[in-house]
Amino acid sequence: MLNFKNISLRRGTKVLFADASFIIHKGQKVGVTGANGAGKSSLFAMIRNQLHADVGDFSMPPNLSIAHVAQETPAVACSALDYVLDGDQELRQLQAQLLAAETADDGLKQAELHAMLDLIGGYTAEARAARLMNGLGFTPNQEQQPVSAFSGGWRMRLNLAQALMCRSDVLLLDEPTNHLDLEAVLWLQDWLCKYSGTLLLISHDRDFLDNITTHIVHIEQAKAEIYTGNYSAFERMRAEKLSQQQAAFEKQQREIAHIQSFINRFKAQATKARQAQSRIKSLERMELIALAHVDSPFNFGFAAPGRMPNPLLNFENIAIGYPGKTVIPKASMTITPGDRIGLLGANGAGKSSLVKVLAGAMEPLEGEVLRADALKIGYFAQHQLEQLRLDESPLWHLQKINPQAAEKDLRNFLGGFDFQGDKVKDPVKPFSGGEKARLVLAMLVYQNPNLLLLDEPTNHLDLDMRHALNVALQDFEGALIVVSHDRHLLRSVTDQLVLVGNGEVKPFDGDLDDYRAWIAEQRSKQVAALDASHTHAQLDGAKNDPGISRKDQRKQDAERRQRLKPWLDAVKKAEQHMNDYHQQQQKIEQQLADPEMYTDAAKPRLKQLLEQKSQIDKALQSAEEAWLEAEQALAEIE
Repeated sequence: MLNFKNISLRRGTKVLFADASFIIHKGQKVGVTGANGAGKSSLFAMIRNQLHADVGDFSMPPNLSIAHVAQETPAVACSALDYVLDGDQELRQLQAQLLAAETADDGLKQAELHAMLDLIGGYTAEARAARLMNGLGFTPNQEQQPVSAFSGGWRMRLNLAQALMCRSDVLLLDEPTNHLDLEAVLWLQDWLCKYSGTLLLISHDRDFLDNITTHIVHIEQAKAEIYTGNYSAFERMRAEKLSQQQAAFEKQQREIAHIQSFINRFKAQATKARQAQSRIKSLERMELIALAHVDSPFNFGFAAPGRMPNPLLNFENIAIGYPGKTVIPKASMTITPGDRIGLLGANGAGKSSLVKVLAGAMEPLEGEVLRADALKIGYFAQHQLEQLRLDESPLWHLQKINPQAAEKDLRNFLGGFDFQGDKVKDPVKPFSGGEKARLVLAMLVYQNPNLLLLDEPTNHLDLDMRHALNVALQDFEGALIVVSHDRHLLRSVTDQLVLVGNGEVKPFDGDLDDYRAWIAEQRSKQVAALDASHTHAQLDGAKNDPGISRKDQRKQDAERRQRLKPWLDAVKKAEQHMNDYHQQQQKIEQQLADPEMYTDAAKPRLKQLLEQKSQIDKALQSAEEAWLEAEQALAEIE
């Protein structure tokens, strides 16, 4: 239990939040939301005892194991697998003690330590670490590579794997999806849903929050409040408050008009594919989302493009890659006005390389890209942020694009991206990642492209800015190609999915739910092979004993599979029950969040809901216990 009582927290002279009182109970999964700079990371620092409350008391039970993701990774020479294993500190301590006991030839102590290692699953730790690495996109060949051989983004994945390896009571995750692709995001989502400890999660990915969280702590206007339910439930409650304000109501209507016009344009082809149907369902929720963002500081849109030649761009059988390495041997694509394409595919499959070729930032190894004379590309990628002039201001960057523009007009335009007052003339260097991303997007919008190429545009953006970008993209009349791990963005602004993988670029027949199922199927095959390879090395050496015949070996394997089967079935059954109970729990909590439920007329219904919730909570606890029992039994057999 984490108890926040009348907490006030400052950073310098700025009050982040004041008089905050709420309790986070064991096992709850809490999303922490708010604008960039609101105090989310400072809240985590206080839990980790790195900051102290200026006023009030924060308390938690003693000896809680708190895991978090390190922000820096030293360029150490140890293997990636060993680095991840370091996350289980108790394992490492027991291993060090065992080594000392072996050196001292203390047989009794060795036996005791072997028993303790067995109790904490020490003999399956390598397999667990390998599964974590595989889920986050590492290949088996990378397990033994030194940490120093990985780039910064991959080292952040190792830090995340190390945090997940820790058998923690409390897990603190600050934007864990920023360095992940969609496949790894989906895997992490499933892992966190099964995590049995208390989770606090900072994220600006609404689908990620919706699928994991049971509560939301929202920080705004120097207040931190807790809400029951996932992010969508929180948005509903916040929207009810904000929609009562007249100015907010008027702005909300403008947002809804944008969305409705987009839906109307799109509905004519809504029967063509499951992807289209899925997107309509997503857009039907957009009115509610607009309500929750009516006080957003962001307000911008794309002007109508000029000429729109058809096709805008096309190529056939080109080779994409780098000198000495072909990533996609034969790629063909035609982009026409109005195309809205989401690129799917695992990390390293070639999505970003394909976008670079489309943008003209990289030449194909073979073949030619044919571009229309009137093609005007707007390209966003993470390296674009590095090309900003750090000693210059947002206003200077726009004046470089259009020297004849009036300063007043440029200031008004930048205001839509929340660069207000003196901020428009401040140097870019001290800007946060989110502010730099907003400036690059502002420059892109200002240039009025007819083809948008967006490679992970939402990294560093908070939820309000993501929503504003979402609305602007829905109203964009040109062609659009997006690479993103933000599923809400993909659902809302694309109507075609293209899969990049196995050296091919081809349409994906289905929506994002179909893609998730396809990924799960692929991953299950990988995990089975991975577990088998690590289990071989960790069994008692029987499989490597030359005295065992092949017939006996097959018999042992069959017996082992027979012992595993009932527990594998039990794990699957318990997981299904847990998912069902979580969904029932969330539905009831959403109903309980309705203020109307606490009127005198609703008392019988309230009593009924509370009884149902109590029964479901108990059933969920039983299912979790069954899952843990089955997992422990599997670990012992392995």
